[in-house]
Amino acid sequence: MLTHLSIRDVVIVDKLDIDFAAGLCVLTGETGAGKSIVLDSLNLTLGGRADGAMIRPGAEKLSVTASFALPAKHPARTVLAAQDITIDDDGLVLRRVVGADGRSRGFVNDQAVSIGLLKTLGDLLVEVHGQFETHGLLDPGTHIEALDAYRASAKGGAAADQACAKAWLAWRTAREALTAAQETLSSALAEEDFLRHQVAELTTLAPKAGEEAKLAAARTVLRHGEQIVKALAEARAALTEGIDVEGALRTAVNKVSKVASQAGGALDKVTQALERAAIEVGEAVNELDLAASGMDADPHALENAEERLFALKAAARKHNTTVDELPALLERLTSRLAAIDNGADHVTKLAATEKTARLGYEQAATTLSEARKTAAKTLDKLVAKELSPLKLDKATFRTVVAAKPETAWNDAGVDRVTFEVATNPGMPPGPLDKIASGGELARFMLALKVVLAGSQDRAVLIFDEVDAGISGATANAVGERLARLAKSAQVMVVTHAPQVAARGDHHWRVSKIVRGGQTTTKVEQLDGPARREEIARMLAGEKITDEARAAADSLMSGPLS
Repeated sequence: MLTHLSIRDVVIVDKLDIDFAAGLCVLTGETGAGKSIVLDSLNLTLGGRADGAMIRPGAEKLSVTASFALPAKHPARTVLAAQDITIDDDGLVLRRVVGADGRSRGFVNDQAVSIGLLKTLGDLLVEVHGQFETHGLLDPGTHIEALDAYRASAKGGAAADQACAKAWLAWRTAREALTAAQETLSSALAEEDFLRHQVAELTTLAPKAGEEAKLAAARTVLRHGEQIVKALAEARAALTEGIDVEGALRTAVNKVSKVASQAGGALDKVTQALERAAIEVGEAVNELDLAASGMDADPHALENAEERLFALKAAARKHNTTVDELPALLERLTSRLAAIDNGADHVTKLAATEKTARLGYEQAATTLSEARKTAAKTLDKLVAKELSPLKLDKATFRTVVAAKPETAWNDAGVDRVTFEVATNPGMPPGPLDKIASGGELARFMLALKVVLAGSQDRAVLIFDEVDAGISGATANAVGERLARLAKSAQVMVVTHAPQVAARGDHHWRVSKIVRGGQTTTKVEQLDGPARREEIARMLAGEKITDEARAAADSLMSGPLS
């Protein structure tokens, strides 16, 4: 609720401090006394339009401060937390300073903030209804929230809302996964032919790890093949022609072996060395033969090796990689191709999941829509009961729950909710602000607010001259409903109707005084006797009679006073 309002140098106000309390707060005073200045000043702290012309003549700037006490779960706390602004025991303090050039600064708990943040907080804290300005429920965008809040409080829960929000999240997640998979598959399909060509080409080439080094070494050998063959032949000839080295060694072994037993072991090492030498020479001759035969095996070996090496290097250049990385590249391309082949199946599975999730959301949204329509019928009946006493007996009110286009579906379902009225029989219903006149509009809002009492989070409800154009029993009905509404929210009403003023829990009189040749506005809280005099003045006019005082006593002692 609003606990304090401090105004400095606004129009004809030099210094004004008002402490407010819970319940029905009444502001009265003669026309032009400055009641609108109080509301306009409060509006500045709520992000309203600022104008340097509002500054009191002779002052350099104006300043307005509004203090609020907020419930623990009020939505304004969430907004403030997002801005790293904490609310201590002193509550929430909004301040607006406007200079002569029209520029203004906003503060929340003495922390500088944007005017946009003040407006966001203002929309959550205060709702103003008057002949010329109405916020909150006049905006059709708030109607679905109002109906849902009423439905949740009336039915004791919001299970349908939670189920719809959960189903929406599941559908959105499935839809995003499907879209991503479709985009990936589409991109892959666009390069499928090229990818298949690359895989076929590399598969035919069949590159092997380390093949480049082996081919390079083989090519070096093959390029010097003639010299190597000649050297091998000459080496073999040296071992076998003219003298048979292996045969000579074996002859030596035989001769030494014959006398070895007579030498008492002294020739054993000689025998062993000669035997090893004979074996090594034999193996060397065999290796020379094998090496020579290998060099002569394929006369096209050099040509084949060079062609293979060229093909591998050409493929590496084409794919901007190295020869040694070609096998890994083939593996990656093959995997991508397999992914394309499997991608269609994956998309099909995701499409089935998305379809199931969509059906789940549509079912949950339908359940929520039916709950809204049921609540709307009850709401319409309750509002209708409030209209007749407010001199709106020929008017009708209806809550329209209609389907939104699919592009506007969200976690709150598929509905658009609109409050409509018809002020005269036979006329089609239409939007509140387009059909109802100023006084009618405020009374429509009062009726709706009475029904919705307790289901909304506004800290303060302000009705500016809601009693305009009415009197007698109708004014009394307005006062009675304002008093009922004040049981669940702080209500502030600017009124000229004594029937309304008599219902107040707290009463302030706004008046003008002239001091030192200057006119200023003052606000004073009225106690019992002073309040009686003010209500009597509202009844009788400038000259207060005993009859007017008696009538004031009667009004003040009535029910719900």
